[in-house]
Amino acid sequence: MKRLRLDRCAGQLLVARPRTCSSPATHVGSGLRSARPSQQFAHSTRSQSTAVAFSEPLEARQLPESHPQTLWDPRELPSPSPERALRSAKLAALHARLSLPERIPLQTLARTLVDASADENPQFNNTNLAFVGQTIMNYHVAEWIMCRYPRLPMTVVWEAMKGYAGNEVLLQVAKSWGVESAAAPGGEVDPGLLQFNLTDNTQGVALLGFGYRRVEAKNSEKYQWRRGIANRVVFDDDFGNSVKVTPGTEAEAEDRPITEEDPSYLRYGNEDTREIAERAHAYFVRAVVGAVYAHCGRDTAKAFVKAHILSRTLDFSRLFRFKNPTVELATLCAREDFEAPVARLLSETGRLSRTPVFVVGIYSGKDKLGEAAGPSLDAARWKAAMNALKAWYLYSPGENVRVPSNVLENNAKPWSPAYIDMGEIISR
Repeated sequence: MKRLRLDRCAGQLLVARPRTCSSPATHVGSGLRSARPSQQFAHSTRSQSTAVAFSEPLEARQLPESHPQTLWDPRELPSPSPERALRSAKLAALHARLSLPERIPLQTLARTLVDASADENPQFNNTNLAFVGQTIMNYHVAEWIMCRYPRLPMTVVWEAMKGYAGNEVLLQVAKSWGVESAAAPGGEVDPGLLQFNLTDNTQGVALLGFGYRRVEAKNSEKYQWRRGIANRVVFDDDFGNSVKVTPGTEAEAEDRPITEEDPSYLRYGNEDTREIAERAHAYFVRAVVGAVYAHCGRDTAKAFVKAHILSRTLDFSRLFRFKNPTVELATLCAREDFEAPVARLLSETGRLSRTPVFVVGIYSGKDKLGEAAGPSLDAARWKAAMNALKAWYLYSPGENVRVPSNVLENNAKPWSPAYIDMGEIISR
């Protein structure tokens, strides 16, 4: 993982004052009475930050001379005014549903629901919060996977990270939070709805994560040999995906970092709109994590990621795909100075019938490495070899394994080095 000074990223994101009420619903009512007179409901003022404290009437707030105060029709704004977040029932319900701390104001939560495709202004969309949230989330997911399963191949680590923090999974997380999306973005939309633009795939696309545009991106078939495991670790994003070249950026600098996950599928119209909608939901979840980090600190953000992301169940045994498991198992035994693996028939039934079943075990000396059943001897032997390899790669020191971020807690014990495996078996 590449090192990033998160305190610099999050320090200038928000300037909101912490909430002092006991519940979001109470804050909505009290904030409305002190924020605006009743005769000013027809207009709203867009300030420089989406988290400005609204303790003064609209006319009393002063803006810099370079940004004169202007009254806007809500329908003319690309996203709702931050003041409307204080009287949104959907937003207050979402705040309570997620059990967010009182220090996170409703204005910040409303900002997490505005995608860059709906409002290109980074002071009002969730781009900055999503960048910080993605870094926090990917870091905690990666350290947990690597310490919990230290023998996993790198390709399986990438797939596991997608299984916890990928776009498709974060879409399901957003749906489980009860977030609804607006039909179209605009200033008149309820701030409690997720807003993104389905008609333009290139407008306001956020540059999140790490990765470099490959020189051979246009001729991927010719330079396919360059995309090895080590090459993907250095040049690709956190999920091992090649950075995509977005339309209209071919003439720009080749060294500029650009990141986009591979498109998945969502039940929205055609393939392009599915990708946009899925990305918008994923950025919203990452922005919420970034907001928790910006307002409440590192420990609260880690607890939030553990409760909503790492608490999901993922079957790691289904992430493997072996080309030649018997050869890989023989190579593994030779590297570890084990006896050569031998397949032995343990039991069978119906050899001459239409549905025979053979049970084969793989032994290294007197130790049984794996066992499986199959309709033929070869199929059973291959499955037994795959089970033996999975048993090796899925070794874990325990459920409550320590991760490097634990040493940052108060009164933490000194760090003891985690187990590091020699590496995966590469089949020839």
